[in-house]
Amino acid sequence: MKARERIIIFLILLPAFFLAGCAPISEMPREESRGGQPPFTSVHGVGQMDDLNLDSLEKAVALSIQYYEKVGSKGSYCLRDHCYSSREMIDGLKKFLRIIRRDMTPEEVERTIRDEFILVRAAGSAGADGNVLFTGYFEPILEGSRTKTDRFPYPLYKTPGETVVVPVDRSDSQDGRDKFVGRLYNGEVIPHFSRREIDENGVLAGRGLEIAWVGDPVALFMLHIQGSGKIRLPEGSLLHVTYAQSNGRPFRGLTGMMVEKGLLPENGKSYEQMKRFLLDHPEERQELMNYNERYVFFRIATEGPLGALNLPLVAGRSIATDLDIYPRGALALIKTRKPVFDEEGRISSWQSFSRFVLNHDTGAAIKGPGRVDLYCGTGEKAERTAGAMKENGELYFLVKKK
Repeated sequence: MKARERIIIFLILLPAFFLAGCAPISEMPREESRGGQPPFTSVHGVGQMDDLNLDSLEKAVALSIQYYEKVGSKGSYCLRDHCYSSREMIDGLKKFLRIIRRDMTPEEVERTIRDEFILVRAAGSAGADGNVLFTGYFEPILEGSRTKTDRFPYPLYKTPGETVVVPVDRSDSQDGRDKFVGRLYNGEVIPHFSRREIDENGVLAGRGLEIAWVGDPVALFMLHIQGSGKIRLPEGSLLHVTYAQSNGRPFRGLTGMMVEKGLLPENGKSYEQMKRFLLDHPEERQELMNYNERYVFFRIATEGPLGALNLPLVAGRSIATDLDIYPRGALALIKTRKPVFDEEGRISSWQSFSRFVLNHDTGAAIKGPGRVDLYCGTGEKAERTAGAMKENGELYFLVKKK
């Protein structure tokens, strides 16, 4: 898409007024996050600026409208004690598009948005004054093949046929999940294979479940974490692969564990340092990767990456949140910091920014009201940005006044 030179800048200068927060995530029963009373804090207004081009914003808004049109009258989207139908969400997004497309001064845009929309601040984690932890994710590109070779020996698997998904009563679930993913064995549903059983013991090998093969086991492990990516085949074409199902096992991040074991220094606890250690220590990496038992099964997609709404994600505009708390497809504003890199790919500074985004995705590690994951795009630059981001910030949702 050809980016327009025009960058939309909005300034809303009314002082913010924040109401009380919520209980800590660990103390808040998951069922309290459902229905019409999620942990939100209202605001009258907030200073804001958008740092990206209008084209990407229009594309992201159009995808949310497409989602609401597909859902139709079945959808209901709640912020605090107010709920909105799919039609009301569509009307709000179309109103927003009309505003940003009009030839107005920043002051006129500010006044129009303030007149037409309510901004609702997410309370985030209790005790953090509404702060939300922002991280980033990206779409990796791996070198691979549709057949196994000496160069490409590591498989991506599609979902095994014995995989079953069983609904769980949330009140009886210890971890707050509403489903149990396992496998059928001798007429019983049992836990699915672990990463160790699949990668080390080869329990899925030779069953025709392989959809592609890659040459870098660390890149494959990162692909499991990101959930989707592209595989560059020997002839140069790209194969899109995206999340189909997981083994239902818990997601566990490696960096904290590696610090506890003394493998990484506390000040080196980052995505890049973790990745570098795995690459440099092949004799240890499989055991370390086994710590994250969650294993992803993939499917081939015609486009991607696809988010939780089964629609393409937009770089810099799509976010992942806990969709049990925050409304799918909703328009939001984020305020946080992003890394600035020098010519050698090292972080030279951090820059504050604000941006309109759309709630298009979710993730296994994105739980509770205090977490947002920003989709940073495809390739190495996106990987650097996503790997560096771990910043507190603010999250606001915009809804059209009734």
